[in-house]
Amino acid sequence: MTTAFYPGSFDPMTNGHLDVLVQALNVASKVIVAIGIHPGKTPLFSFEERAELISRSLGEFLPERAGDIAIVSFDNLVVDAAREHGATLLVRGLRDGTDLDYEMQMAGMNRQMAPDIQTLFLPAGTASRPITATLVRQIAAMGGDVSAFVPKAVYQALQAKHEA
Repeated sequence: MTTAFYPGSFDPMTNGHLDVLVQALNVASKVIVAIGIHPGKTPLFSFEERAELISRSLGEFLPERAGDIAIVSFDNLVVDAAREHGATLLVRGLRDGTDLDYEMQMAGMNRQMAPDIQTLFLPAGTASRPITATLVRQIAAMGGDVSAFVPKAVYQALQAKHEA
């Protein structure tokens, strides 16, 4: 049984995140979706809201695998958090060459600290490549339509957040 650790802020979860999560489920029997908590940052969605949106998004897209994920928070080194949860794979999504350069540096550092944890790069699908959570938040805050960039549950949550 292979456990993968998929860290990120997921604020909010995008179609790109969902694409990488589904790919991770194709290579691991269980995926720990790990929401990074940073005391200096104020997220748009709380940890609980993000966890619910991730769960609902996967449940709508791939209901037969919804039970194969766990959602946790972490505020320490990714490799330490992965170890705490018994993961042997660290999942990272790649959109372009810029992501690859950064992620290769991180993978090298992580491998030095935790040689027992392998980094697995998963390419974003063509439709997901331009999507970033930052851009989604900005567009939604300005009243733009982000429905093509996020799962339905996230779109509804963004609409509710910005109507309030």
